[in-house]
Amino acid sequence: MPHHFSLLDWAVVAGYFVILAISGWWFSRRQPSGAREYFLAGRQMPVWAVAISVVATATSAATFIGAPEEAYAGNLTYLSTNIGSFLAVAIVATLFIPAFYRHNVTTVYDLLEVRFGRSAKVAASWTFLAGRVLASGARLFIGAIPLALILFGEDSPTAVLVAIGVLVAVGVVYTLVGGIRSVIWTDAIQTLVFVSAVAAAAAILLSRIPVPISTIVAELSATQVAGGSKLSVVTLGLDSTKPMLGFDPSQAYTLLTALAGFSLLMIAAYGTDHDLAQRMLTCKSAAQGSRSAILAILINLPIVALFMCIGLLLYVFYRRPDLMGAAAPGYAPSSQRQVFLSFILAEMPRGLTGLMMAGLFATGLGSFNSALNAMAAAFVNDCYTPLRPGRGERHYLVAGRLAVVGWGVVLGGFAALCVFWQRGSGDTLIKFALNVMTFAYAGLLGVYMTALLTRRRGSARSAVAALLVGFVAVGLMQKQVWPLWASHVPLRITRPDGTPTTTLADITLAFPWVLFIATAICTAVCMLPRTHRPAA
Repeated sequence: MPHHFSLLDWAVVAGYFVILAISGWWFSRRQPSGAREYFLAGRQMPVWAVAISVVATATSAATFIGAPEEAYAGNLTYLSTNIGSFLAVAIVATLFIPAFYRHNVTTVYDLLEVRFGRSAKVAASWTFLAGRVLASGARLFIGAIPLALILFGEDSPTAVLVAIGVLVAVGVVYTLVGGIRSVIWTDAIQTLVFVSAVAAAAAILLSRIPVPISTIVAELSATQVAGGSKLSVVTLGLDSTKPMLGFDPSQAYTLLTALAGFSLLMIAAYGTDHDLAQRMLTCKSAAQGSRSAILAILINLPIVALFMCIGLLLYVFYRRPDLMGAAAPGYAPSSQRQVFLSFILAEMPRGLTGLMMAGLFATGLGSFNSALNAMAAAFVNDCYTPLRPGRGERHYLVAGRLAVVGWGVVLGGFAALCVFWQRGSGDTLIKFALNVMTFAYAGLLGVYMTALLTRRRGSARSAVAALLVGFVAVGLMQKQVWPLWASHVPLRITRPDGTPTTTLADITLAFPWVLFIATAICTAVCMLPRTHRPAA
């Protein structure tokens, strides 16, 4: 694969980091008075800035690299998951956020102390921390891939490990500066950078393909892949001619998974994961916090659609020489996960290559900085303060900044593990990142469903048990573990492809169904006992 990263490109990337440093200094001139302002910005942030920050946090390097990969290898069915996103945000805006503001929480886990007691709050916070290590560590690993290609010209394990170290160092230093206020404002700048970069890439791709858009659309519509044509957005995933509930549980992106699995995934992300929920707590009121969540979804949809369209154009560019003719590239991407990076490094004009990489670093650092701040907030508020009460705001501010450094090291360590885990899983980058998130989300969803939807169900012990069961249940349904025990469970039905099954191990579960099943189990566990505490 041709590879160029010129002095002009380095200058553009350097300019991006200079702007980032200046903006961080500017927005952090007002030093936070204590830990609460450091983590909540005094609840003075405007709705539009919070919404853009949510988009920047949710749009990680996994989206930047993984969404084009999904469309390149398959079609647009990943977009159908937004059906679940809209349902989820409606629920979070009407049920979760008002409860958070009503109880004046610092972290979303304060609500569980009101409902179940302190032990439930601490356990939920530790569950979030563990889950955020998994999810943000995976995102950090994905973000390190392009940096490894720039620095070393390859994405070998050693190169990616060095790149992870560089990103951790930059992210920790930046997060230490000004707290959540600085993170939110600079997220707005970073969103502008990466959206501009992706729009430029789409324009250049269209200019390189020597056929009109109408021909591209017609050819993509006529190209069949699993789940329909290359332009299919919604697939039901049904097969009424076969038993087994009439659907194929191995498909990740269907209408059923959007309504079941992805709605739960997004409820967990916006309502129980302090990484995103923290932003909505910085607004002046619950109504504004709810509006920021809804606005974020509306902004995010066209951005994801743009990434997916790039994946389709890359499919035409690299895999349809009949359409490209003499303009066809004389090389192929070294791997499917490098398809967008290959185009950036080999085909983009000088200067724009640097802008693209700056945009990629913007998505990676934005989600990483957000995770560090949210993890430090949860650790100090929910875990450290109860052990060291009455020490004063300045003490907890110092503790929060030390926590940023500590969790940065932990995230870097797990990202290093992902270098080898993802290669062995066989998943696309975005499926790998989403699957990792389900470990913590199942238990958190079960506990919050009990806390907010029931009045006299659940206890501190059942909440802690549900959180532990979540990790175990999701772990037992992972690809590498599933056959070890499911092969001992007899199951005689016919799969959607017409082949018979003999054991449960013959059934393949996509990660949305793993989350759905695990959440149902965790909710049942948490609801088992009755409690005398009122509903939150």
